[in-house]
Amino acid sequence: MIRVYLSTIDRPAAGKGRRGAALVGGNVVALGTVSLVTDVSAEMVTAVLPLYLVLGLHLSPLAYGVVDGVYTGATALLRIVGGYVADRVRGHKVLAGAGYALSAVAKLGLLAAGRSLAGIGFVVAVDRMGKGLRTAPRDALITLSTPPDALGRAFGVHRTMDAVGAFLGPLVALAVLAGSGQSYDAVFVTSFCVALLGVAVLVLFVRERPPSASVAAPPRPSVRDAVALLRSGDLRRLLLAAVLLGVATIGDGFVYLMLQRRTEIGLLWFPLLAVGTSLAFLLLAAPLGVLADRIGRRLVLLAGYAALAVTYLLLGAPVGGWALLVPALAAYGLYYAATDGVLMALAGPLLPDGLRATGLALVQTGQALAYLASSVLFGLAWSAWGPGAAVLAAAGVAIVAGGTTAGLLFHKGRTA
Repeated sequence: MIRVYLSTIDRPAAGKGRRGAALVGGNVVALGTVSLVTDVSAEMVTAVLPLYLVLGLHLSPLAYGVVDGVYTGATALLRIVGGYVADRVRGHKVLAGAGYALSAVAKLGLLAAGRSLAGIGFVVAVDRMGKGLRTAPRDALITLSTPPDALGRAFGVHRTMDAVGAFLGPLVALAVLAGSGQSYDAVFVTSFCVALLGVAVLVLFVRERPPSASVAAPPRPSVRDAVALLRSGDLRRLLLAAVLLGVATIGDGFVYLMLQRRTEIGLLWFPLLAVGTSLAFLLLAAPLGVLADRIGRRLVLLAGYAALAVTYLLLGAPVGGWALLVPALAAYGLYYAATDGVLMALAGPLLPDGLRATGLALVQTGQALAYLASSVLFGLAWSAWGPGAAVLAAAGVAIVAGGTTAGLLFHKGRTA
């Protein structure tokens, strides 16, 4: 039976663990470096994929919504599998490495897929399967390498380094496109080479946290132990909050396609839209992580919902040009900075060490499955109502989801 309360882990006790919170550990920095390099590779593809699919292959908004949903939703079930296996064999690094390697190989698969939508969908699913395998073990390594009262800071630093990679990725893609005569194949090959470098950094510098000499290693968890995690009312509420966050998110590709249409940005410069979001993310992730440790992680998470709703309202407003571009990208980056690492920092202290990766994977899976449904539904709404009405409806969903999440996370009842 797990008796941990959001009210007790949301804000650290005064004076406790301040020396541990002063700096993040070497494992966090090493994992951040892996994420930085890998995100350069991933965002090279992500930045050009909407353009390639919608304008190059002439996909409808609904078809793109299906592919975009698969891009995130394909990680769902493998997140739980990867998290549980990592806990079971006590090999978080091995599972994370396998996921990074699978995503690297998938970059070459885009070359073989050519203009086949089915082939592209399969390769995208394989790439996201790699992400599904690695995400929970990686985040578990961060939580196991960090004092509980410094988790916001640790995830903030990690997500900042991750965002640096996301910032650089579209720039590298733009340079490769310019230097190769608009060759998407050149982007895919370069992305593969960069991804291999990320795998090498993980193998050489990331360390699996050994059990403390003074504390016996926890028993290997069973499937029954994993299912028993859901007995915690706090974890169930956080899981539902993650699902609501997924429901409220329409996806980067749709946001950038709407911005491109509204601002008439040239197609060559389309990858720079992702750069704007990543710049806001990398500037805000670490400060918001520190702020979350000080004032409460729930408040920062709810601020992320507000930023998402503002983004959608801006996309639906009768403005264009720089008056739309700058605030929309800033608000979208704020949304990611206030939710991505903060959600994991909220979940970490609710979970026992022996099931840390499994529990984090459970939360991530709920969010990913909800995002899959949201992306497809937004594609349908775009096709039926047009982009303007669809994005205003998404803003309403984000507002309702944020209010519901506030009620869940500030619930006063006791947890069994």
